[in-house]
Amino acid sequence: MAQRRHMYDRLKGFRDFYPGEMAARRTLIDTLEETARRYGFREVGTPALEEIDMYVDKSGEEIVEELYSFTDQGGRGVALTPELTPTVARMVVAKQQELAKPIKWYSTRPFWRYEEPQQGRFREFYQLNADIFGSAEPTADAEILAYAADAMTGLGLTSEDFEFRVSHRDILGGLLAAIDDDVQVREAIRAVDKSAKIEQAEYYDLLVDAGLTYDQAADFDELLDTGDLDELVDFAGTERVEAAVENLQAVLDAAEDFGVREYLTLSLETARGLDYYTGVVFECFDSTGEVSRAVFGGGRYDDLIESFGGQSTPAVGVAPGLAPLSLLMERAGTWPEESLSTDYYVLQVGETRPTAARIARELRATGHVVETDVSGRSFGAQLEYADSINAETAVIVGERDLANDEVTIKDMASGDQVQVPVEEFPGDDPDPRYEDFA
Repeated sequence: MAQRRHMYDRLKGFRDFYPGEMAARRTLIDTLEETARRYGFREVGTPALEEIDMYVDKSGEEIVEELYSFTDQGGRGVALTPELTPTVARMVVAKQQELAKPIKWYSTRPFWRYEEPQQGRFREFYQLNADIFGSAEPTADAEILAYAADAMTGLGLTSEDFEFRVSHRDILGGLLAAIDDDVQVREAIRAVDKSAKIEQAEYYDLLVDAGLTYDQAADFDELLDTGDLDELVDFAGTERVEAAVENLQAVLDAAEDFGVREYLTLSLETARGLDYYTGVVFECFDSTGEVSRAVFGGGRYDDLIESFGGQSTPAVGVAPGLAPLSLLMERAGTWPEESLSTDYYVLQVGETRPTAARIARELRATGHVVETDVSGRSFGAQLEYADSINAETAVIVGERDLANDEVTIKDMASGDQVQVPVEEFPGDDPDPRYEDFA
């Protein structure tokens, strides 16, 4: 009796990408990476596993519940990397003396978090990280914003599709300190980060839990709503808030010079939940609101390198995620068609493999996507397969044609075909399409 084979299910929160969807994702990745390279970001490679202490020391023991973590065979506590920033911070510390500043790195790779999957968020997710280490200048923040905006427009999106909501962590912290010296700033900023997702009463409760009174919570909320930076400086009356406002304004001015100011909206309710942010922060949103969650975010984190044992090193970065970006592109109608493309399919009819292989080899040498029969199929089956992979041109290498020293070139869209001397194809033309011979 034959043993029954088991059908395996995909793990919850993980995804499969078949060739059509992967082709569209490749277009997205290539655009993000090519834009990063044009800005002078250099690609780095990073490990999938890190010591779990690196995340516990940064975020506390409670972070363990959100990680894919385990004890390895050497007895070490390790975790699949949930984000890139601690890893690149570790890398900077390891070679800080050797690296020319500013350090501009990017990487595209998967990450893992053990959390409940939701719209545009999975347990395994992919994102590009781009970071600048070694510059505290507002120009560095503006360049990160400019890179992100250029990547978005490179994906076919416009200011009608997305906006960057920009804020400053030290404005929030300075205002809170000005209201009440005893407020728990970290908890209050976390509450601000949640404010758009919860009811006002719940938001005020969180601010009260952080040390404000209800009246102070209402005053703070009203201050953030005004969006008037001068009013914030007057209210706080502290050098801390004044310096933060000046820094934010300098970043906005530099973004104007870089041609991306139109994509930026001042939004002091934007706080970013991660504790290591220290200065300007921003989040990208769908301008229509149809994609309800933040598409991605970034900001300045000047203290992280030092907290990892390195010299004081300012840093700023951004991390576009592929899944939420694809949701925005689908909404905006710019998601690439999920289909395969093939330049040439070389058909073999009869014992013609040596010539068919030579033609396929020469076409590939000039950069074309070329397939040829590897399954011993009939002429009709090969033609059907060529159609299924969207081959633009078919090259029919048949025994009869070769007896006349010819091959047939067929335009797959029109069905037209023409015979050409076999020694002339593909020849010196780097792109010898059907129309060149018709």
